[in-house]
Amino acid sequence: MRYVIRERFFHLGEDSDITDEQGQPVYHIDGKVLSLHNTLIIRDRTGTEVGKVERQLIALRPTYHIRRGGQEVAAVRKQLFSPFVDRFMIDLPGPHDLSMTGSLFEHEYTITRDRQVVARVSRSWISLTDTYGVEIAPGEDDLLILASVLALDLADDREEQESRKRN
Repeated sequence: MRYVIRERFFHLGEDSDITDEQGQPVYHIDGKVLSLHNTLIIRDRTGTEVGKVERQLIALRPTYHIRRGGQEVAAVRKQLFSPFVDRFMIDLPGPHDLSMTGSLFEHEYTITRDRQVVARVSRSWISLTDTYGVEIAPGEDDLLILASVLALDLADDREEQESRKRN
């Protein structure tokens, strides 16, 4: 399945919309701009909360928790040292974690499980707002992968903010 995640340009916070490849709305992302945790609420078309992405406040490396129905279903952690590429581990219950690897320069990411590609993510950096194209293999947990991409975007935004503060 193919999805497009598009951040709203004139909206306070990290609000986004996720559409299918035909442009039909699938999810709305409600960013909690005043939250210390960088929280994103994922809502279906009826407005019902179906998931949440939340930054862990105290962590050695950037860590985001994905919850469904109040239960944690995954933790997304950025690898500390990884020159020229971004690497994230998507820690799931059980033995088959996901790995997300991407190019800092090309804005392309691949999500794998046991060295098999389960999703491809392409970030459009030419547009005025952050836009991601996400192609997910059949049989995968689409909501989990989309939430992981949202965690990637939060981590990227946070790095940019910290870089601006240092300069």
